[in-house]
Amino acid sequence: MAIAITDSNFEEMVLKSDKPVLLDFWAEWCAPCRMIAPFVEQLSQEYEGKAVVGKVDVDSNPQIAGKYGIRNIPTILFFKNGNMVDKQVGAVPKNTLAAKLDALL
Repeated sequence: MAIAITDSNFEEMVLKSDKPVLLDFWAEWCAPCRMIAPFVEQLSQEYEGKAVVGKVDVDSNPQIAGKYGIRNIPTILFFKNGNMVDKQVGAVPKNTLAAKLDALL
């Protein structure tokens, strides 16, 4: 299951992670976010132990969303060694997200 990333655990779970991180910025009211939610959950299972898959509720965690300039959701950010290295805006097929994650492994 994807990890809930919050303003309070962001540094520990994302910036200090020794694994690549896929971070899904979403909101309950966002229809495209609900479309890709199953993909994010599947990736969290498929990459367990190899990568961290997390979700940030932008309404509850405005600090992270503001820091990374999230204006449209869903937005997926990819981190490696504490740095944002890739970004995907909008709903995309699961294989697009998997390919970006694979590139970081």
